[in-house]
Amino acid sequence: MGRACSSRSAKPGRLKGFSALSPTRPLPELNGYYALNAQGMYQKRRAIHRKMIVHPELKAAIEDRLKAGWSPKQIAGRMRLERHPIRVSHETIYRFAYSKDGRKEQFYRHLPEHRRRRRPRGYRKHNRAHIFDVQSLSNRPERISERLEFGHWECDLMMFRKEHGKVNVTSLVERVSRFTVVMRNEDRQSKPIMEALIQGLAPLPADARQSITFDRGTEFSAWQRLKDGIGADAWFCDPQAPYQKGTVENTNNRLRKYLPRSTEPTALTNRYLKSICHRLNTTPRKCLDFRTPAEVFESKLMEIQNRLE
Repeated sequence: MGRACSSRSAKPGRLKGFSALSPTRPLPELNGYYALNAQGMYQKRRAIHRKMIVHPELKAAIEDRLKAGWSPKQIAGRMRLERHPIRVSHETIYRFAYSKDGRKEQFYRHLPEHRRRRRPRGYRKHNRAHIFDVQSLSNRPERISERLEFGHWECDLMMFRKEHGKVNVTSLVERVSRFTVVMRNEDRQSKPIMEALIQGLAPLPADARQSITFDRGTEFSAWQRLKDGIGADAWFCDPQAPYQKGTVENTNNRLRKYLPRSTEPTALTNRYLKSICHRLNTTPRKCLDFRTPAEVFESKLMEIQNRLE
């Protein structure tokens, strides 16, 4: 009584818990689970046993394939098909690319999307004029929709930045084999685009060029020329529904690795476009049991040839 608060609080014995922190007494033993420490130890253990670290030759081979334009899923699938003694899943490749070791090497730069982080699929906006009075996709025979018949294609245009002018690229994909053809156009006028399609497909047998599916962009308004030129039918997606021709949309995403929107299209040569097609057509695809589009396309052409003989 009578003492100031400061003098009372200066007494060590009167502060609750102060004795536990006193340097004259040992600290209590800390037992329990510490999540951050455990996670760090786990990551170190995983890194030691990670296949792409233990087998540098495997990592080098995967890196070469990624640089050649293969996706992790294509690499893993081809390894299974060829029965490699040391194999990895596509998830293993992605996990290494985004691991501490992979980030240090910037391994993600070799992935198809070059992203620093994995993210869910985005969406694509379409703002185009449309054409009407055409054969709707809803009336297309089921054998075509189910990919049971060879010779049916999907078509789209790949555009570039406005400052580069009107030059664009036609992407054309056969639905069964995923075989891709790419052609340069000087503008978006429909008649020249259709004439280029006719010239590109005319050398094929009739059973290999039975129909083409388009969206309703006005650049495809001269579709009647296909029937007159090569006897091919034209089918059209519903308005505002380009996703209904998903094969060519997927192919466009693959082509963007070589033809980003920043590309100067006037500098594109037929030789360069053919080299891109060769890369795509010689890359194994999961949907083809990891055969290549070129292998499937050639086998289908042989079947047609054998029927004609």
